[in-house]
Amino acid sequence: MSIRFQPTFPDDAAVVILPVEKDGLDRVAWGARDALRPIAKGAAAANRFAGEAGTTLELFVGDPVRHVVLLGVGGADEPDWEKAGGALTARFLASGAAEVAVDLSALAAAPAPRAVARFAAATVQRGWQHHAYRTKLPEKARPTLTGVTIAGAPEGTQDAWAHQFAVTGGLELTMMLVTEPPNVLYPETFVERVRADVDGLGLEITVLDEAAMAELGMGALLAVSQGSARGAQVLALKWNGAGDSDPALALVGKGVTFDTGGISLKPGPGMEDMKWDMGGAGAVVGAMKALASRKARANVIGVCGLVENMPDGAASRPGDVVTSMSGQTIEILNTDAEGRLVLGDVLTWVQRTHRPKTVVDLATLTGAMIVSLGNEYGGVFANDDPLAEQLLAAGLATGDKLWRFPLSPIYDKMIDSPIADMKNIGGKGAGSITAAQFVQRFVEEGVRWAHLDIAGMVWSDKAGATHDKGATGYGVRLLDRFVADNFEG
Repeated sequence: MSIRFQPTFPDDAAVVILPVEKDGLDRVAWGARDALRPIAKGAAAANRFAGEAGTTLELFVGDPVRHVVLLGVGGADEPDWEKAGGALTARFLASGAAEVAVDLSALAAAPAPRAVARFAAATVQRGWQHHAYRTKLPEKARPTLTGVTIAGAPEGTQDAWAHQFAVTGGLELTMMLVTEPPNVLYPETFVERVRADVDGLGLEITVLDEAAMAELGMGALLAVSQGSARGAQVLALKWNGAGDSDPALALVGKGVTFDTGGISLKPGPGMEDMKWDMGGAGAVVGAMKALASRKARANVIGVCGLVENMPDGAASRPGDVVTSMSGQTIEILNTDAEGRLVLGDVLTWVQRTHRPKTVVDLATLTGAMIVSLGNEYGGVFANDDPLAEQLLAAGLATGDKLWRFPLSPIYDKMIDSPIADMKNIGGKGAGSITAAQFVQRFVEEGVRWAHLDIAGMVWSDKAGATHDKGATGYGVRLLDRFVADNFEG
């Protein structure tokens, strides 16, 4: 979908969108459309329309008939404008209309440039769909909306939109990867897709195959992969936007492209959802694409551990002991607690190879996180209070919300093993916390680290302001804002 900004409203617009603030119908600047005022007020009263963000009131007036839509933008802050943009696309995406035009001059006061940019981004993001495997899509379900014209945007909107356009590109990459079926997307094809999508952006790409990982001693990650016919991969995307030096920040993603649970087999109902167990890796590569696309002034590396967890005669068994790249040994008690094994080796590799001072990992790690937070927040664990606050702030600013959980040595005894350095599961309680405690054992001294358990956030059974049902792209906007606010001068 294309977004066009222009100073004046197009006279030939067939669908006219007039933004209205909450309880602000009396403040609408009707201008030449003043004849609509009494009609709109009567219709608003009859339909209880008060301008709440994302609500609409539609009028058909004039000769020839013009389609006029009052679009609620709520309190006119960034999240409200984003919600309004998503609602606009949800209404018109398959409506038959090809173009709509938004007249910002109808507002009594000009909105902030970043709010308008978020609005424009949401109209595009909400329109993303994946129909590659649909051969009989009903005519009424086919998207028709191809363009949105925004008239009267304030100065500075173009720069804000350029940033949001880059983030939108990253979101679309993430949502595509999370949506693809597991027979199409597996470690090798994940790498191929990402390499093709980011080509020309200036990212330095490194790929490790299983032979390279074995030489490095990545016994934990390889233990997850050994039951699959698909070879594991480690994918690293490096962006040097602040000069030639070590990355200040490493983003690490769990990329289990399909998770059966291995020998500790998951129940059959719902197992198809495990195609999105690579949502952490998807968020990392989407964020790296966004940073490179907008030429972020920061040095960041994104690393993904990509595996498929399958049951097989060669698969890891409960009771196996493996040695990680860090040298620590792990007793595998449950092969469905595999993501932490992947993260451990990838964390060790990126710290020893690139020496970042800050590391943030993202993983759809535990079902216990969904029990705790549902599908409203991701969980954050951190060994540094300021780092946790920075991530929480970025989450609130973007809508990719986080809630902090504790870390404490008192949980360590739950993952201590009698025959190895640690076991990969704790007891029945505190499942998300013991998983984070496990991952923390691979963080080196002096490194600021945060772990985001996003198990409930990468896929949704209901549409949101920036996504349809399905893949949400969670984490891309969060990470981009985190970098912009804390790593760019």
